[in-house]
Amino acid sequence: MPKIIAVIPARGGSKRIPGKNMQLLDGIPLFVHSISYAQQFPDLIDEIYVSTDDETIRSKAIEAGAKVIDRPALLATDTATSASVLAHALTQIPEKVDWVVLLQPTNPLRPQGLMENAFEILKNGQYNSLMTVTENRQKFGKIKNGKLAPFNYTYGQRSQDIEPLYFENGLLYITSAALIRQGRIVGDKLFPLIVNHPFAQVDIDEPDDLLLAEFYLKKFL
Repeated sequence: MPKIIAVIPARGGSKRIPGKNMQLLDGIPLFVHSISYAQQFPDLIDEIYVSTDDETIRSKAIEAGAKVIDRPALLATDTATSASVLAHALTQIPEKVDWVVLLQPTNPLRPQGLMENAFEILKNGQYNSLMTVTENRQKFGKIKNGKLAPFNYTYGQRSQDIEPLYFENGLLYITSAALIRQGRIVGDKLFPLIVNHPFAQVDIDEPDDLLLAEFYLKKFL
């Protein structure tokens, strides 16, 4: 059986929201929501790890039932990438790991059926990575010489007739450990799983994002 782990990167620092990963949503720290989510799938995920440089987060993670990977200061900066954090995590786990589930604390709300659907896709396809994306039909343009130049539409075009663009919503990433050891999270055999759910709009970056998360939590859960 392949060994599957979940990794939740939760460093202590944050510029926009101080102590962001410890901010409370429904009375629970943001990163603990991802621990609780992973714990719902004992048949899919073998172990849950929190990668952190912060002692308070470390204690809370253990209290919530996760294992902890002590992250070096070099990987706890604003410029450290998720790929580097996951690659470091793999070096700290003695057992052979086949797949890594990345659960970002800034995406604390995930729709029902998401994890099961994702693993069913990976099971039946020849993919080495999966990430969730969301459809967007907004009218985008670039300002050139003081004028708006439409990018994905023509003036007067109805939004429902626009060919959609897609953005990474951050809800879920699943990657083969082999790919992560190469310093990558997504590969050439990537499956983009489309998730058009209000939870995909929640990405905690600013204080107002917490208010949106609280609203959606009460409305949809």
